[in-house]
Amino acid sequence: MADLVPTAVPRPSAAAGGLPELAGMPWRRRVDDARLRRAGRGWTVSTTAHVVPFLTAGTVLFLVEPLATPVSLACFAHAWIIPELYAQRGANVVRPKPTKAGAGPEARALGLLGDLVGHEARDLHGETGLIMERGRLGVWLLGPAGALLVRPGGRRTHCLCVRVNDPQLPSADRIAHLLLALRADEEGFATVANQSFSGATWRVRRRLAAVQRPALKVAAAAARAPRASADPA
Repeated sequence: MADLVPTAVPRPSAAAGGLPELAGMPWRRRVDDARLRRAGRGWTVSTTAHVVPFLTAGTVLFLVEPLATPVSLACFAHAWIIPELYAQRGANVVRPKPTKAGAGPEARALGLLGDLVGHEARDLHGETGLIMERGRLGVWLLGPAGALLVRPGGRRTHCLCVRVNDPQLPSADRIAHLLLALRADEEGFATVANQSFSGATWRVRRRLAAVQRPALKVAAAAARAPRASADPA
């Protein structure tokens, strides 16, 4: 789990050197669009390497010895369960968690968070507990202790562990800190975060809490929409 330091002042922009947390991770190369594509391919290769042997074993057993059908079915079940377990681990980064803050601080934090976003994002947060933010790398969904990044096209979602290291903060306050960090340095934010899973958006959506699934549906639709082009000078 990657931690961000709580700050009451605006964070520096990428041009000013990026997020200060990057200084504590000199071994990490800065994430960009190309690195995310490579990471996605890496997850696909890794998942395939886990799944194919079970599919192959199950098929061979069934063809060679039909009486071994129960074993074949067990192999096929393993081939299905492994990606689901990975997706569950990814979905857990935005799973609602209890907060130590009282109702009063949480209500004030919700008001401050609402001031940072538009009506669409505010309404979506009220329904799902997640804040949607469009970025250069894709469409983000931010929770108190993690984020989902839906890549352009909406087919792949990266699940990222990142949080503000202060358990006393209200949930909305923690989301606000993540949102400000994301806006200050999107690529730096993706670099600091630990990736828990990358895979098909439909698979991640199945593993989310029911109340959160509409948020990923909206984010995927936004990621599929063509990006608005800049007005000509």
